[in-house]
Amino acid sequence: MEEITSQKTHVLVLPSPAQGHINPIVQFSKILASKEVKVTILTIDFVCKAMLLDCGPLINIESIPHEAIPVEGVDNFLEWFQTLMLEKFSGIVEKFGDSEYPVKVVVIDSLITWIIDLAHELGLKVAAFHTQPVALSALYYHIDREDSTNKIPFDSSAPFSLPSLPLLEKDDLPSFICETDAYPTVKRLVFGQNFNFKKADWLLFNTFDALEEEVVNWLRTQYSIKTIGPVVLSMYLDKEYDSSLTKPHYETCKKWLDSREIGSVIYVSFGSLASLGEKQMEELALGLIMSNSYFLWVVRDTEENKLPNEFISKVLEKGLIVNWSPQLDVLAHKSVGCFFTHCGWNSTLEALSLGVPMVCMPQWADQPTNAKFITDIWQVGIRVKVEKNGVITREEIATSINEVMVEKKGVMLKENAIKWKNLAKEAADKGGSSDKNIKEFVQACNALN
Repeated sequence: MEEITSQKTHVLVLPSPAQGHINPIVQFSKILASKEVKVTILTIDFVCKAMLLDCGPLINIESIPHEAIPVEGVDNFLEWFQTLMLEKFSGIVEKFGDSEYPVKVVVIDSLITWIIDLAHELGLKVAAFHTQPVALSALYYHIDREDSTNKIPFDSSAPFSLPSLPLLEKDDLPSFICETDAYPTVKRLVFGQNFNFKKADWLLFNTFDALEEEVVNWLRTQYSIKTIGPVVLSMYLDKEYDSSLTKPHYETCKKWLDSREIGSVIYVSFGSLASLGEKQMEELALGLIMSNSYFLWVVRDTEENKLPNEFISKVLEKGLIVNWSPQLDVLAHKSVGCFFTHCGWNSTLEALSLGVPMVCMPQWADQPTNAKFITDIWQVGIRVKVEKNGVITREEIATSINEVMVEKKGVMLKENAIKWKNLAKEAADKGGSSDKNIKEFVQACNALN
């Protein structure tokens, strides 16, 4: 292991309390720790206990105790989390100030912009860690600028262009742009990320240069950004990636996958938040059966009641249903030939890093834009077509799966997926673009001692 400095820099890491945001920033923390940085992850008891958070001997965990948390609504929870963290943050930083290694830098989830001013008041440098592609930040940047000449025609179905981005249509936009009344607190935090561009000392993105070359080069002309991904590849440092709020069924999945032929299984997962309607669950279930492929489907326990009654009896022949899975291990398994995904950024980057083609069924947030890049730019997947009533039919689902698993186009998608897998590894390997950027970040942190 390369020794960067003889005196440890102490970095405080503040994740957003959502699983899709915690995993990548924990992995980045492990990368920093491997480079002789002292890392403390600051979280709350609920997250620490629910995730059984164990980051190994090189990383400390500072957990804030609290009373009962709000149980109704994402917005209420996020407001509560913000109030609690603003109340406790100064005292925690001051406590470390009396230790051998006072905190010099705080790495925050990019949604936690409300902590930046306070961190600066306490004499800390701030790095904003983005768990989304650079393209999304560029899109939000253009939309949120009051003086922007790049107006988006929300009432038109015609494609439109923005600097450094491909032609986009309304269906390619993040849901927060079009659905003005949904999750107001989440929307405020999402657009609040643009404050990072002006206030944060570093902008870190879990992506790599080759994947988003044009938009990365453009945004670098505006701000100092560093691509440091895919952090998922850092799992090879410790072989433990999934800091999961739900215990993965590792042995069950592995045994079932081991019994299937190479490239014969569709892995189906919609992440930790997406919730399908009962009709869509039925169409997906029957579409999987119609495809005549083996499938491993993650159905959270809160969603099981939406499965059609006759489905469970039919699934035994072709499928396995679990409440959660060790996703990285599943995607890396030789029997998996396709990922049926909601296109969350973590899932997208994991599939790209492991060379797995995708069938895209985006739900909300950044997922429609990710699907656009998966299908049209990186050309590693296809997107299911939605009917006017908002439902994807079983026929469309089966056809899309077979297009990837059986037809000639699937060969091209697989070849492209392998290309991106190799480029991702190249970026993360020693001397690669992301590795260099991480080293530069560590050196800048060390210079503060």
